[in-house]
Amino acid sequence: MEAILDEIFNGILNGEAKTVETKVQVALENKINPKVILDQGMVKAMSEVGRRYEVGECFVPEMLISARAMQAGMGVLKSHLKEANIAPAGKVAIATVKGDLHDIGKNMVGMMLEGAGFEILDLGSDVYPEKIVAAVKEFSTDIVALSALLTTTMLNMKLIIDALQAADMRNKVKVMIGGAPVTEAYAQQIGADGFAPDASRAVKLAKDLVEKR
Repeated sequence: MEAILDEIFNGILNGEAKTVETKVQVALENKINPKVILDQGMVKAMSEVGRRYEVGECFVPEMLISARAMQAGMGVLKSHLKEANIAPAGKVAIATVKGDLHDIGKNMVGMMLEGAGFEILDLGSDVYPEKIVAAVKEFSTDIVALSALLTTTMLNMKLIIDALQAADMRNKVKVMIGGAPVTEAYAQQIGADGFAPDASRAVKLAKDLVEKR
């Protein structure tokens, strides 16, 4: 069992999507618990990718390749997790705010969060507050993760928080924000629950926010 999990772990670290996909299938055929595959093969690997990024041992392109390899494995594993009634670490609605079409950072955060065991509802880019409020209501998300790459569009993060407040949903969901012009001070100013400067630290923040709920 450990050998197969190690192959999944190393496949993700090395960005070998086809290997990960194949080895996850082999692990399932060998009756390894889907939760064990997720935790010991995939989440563990993405945690290591995040650690390496933070200490400068890998960079965004390597992180992206690893995240895509992880997603290939999740494509095989996801239905088995649902069949086994294994709950995700939390539900996250993720979006780039109204007026902003940039999505690379958002996509990276979404993949890293999925690699950490979260269920992701990707609402896309140029997302209006009403769509986010509707998603929180419909899917009972634990977290709303917002991205903005422009100083002009980061102002719309506040509109989303205000919309959640107006809909009496603000106390039911945590809001985390990020993007090139965004700062911790701005997060505090608009009443967000947290700020992350990159995808790796977004995972840590999301875990902290879910624990606090």
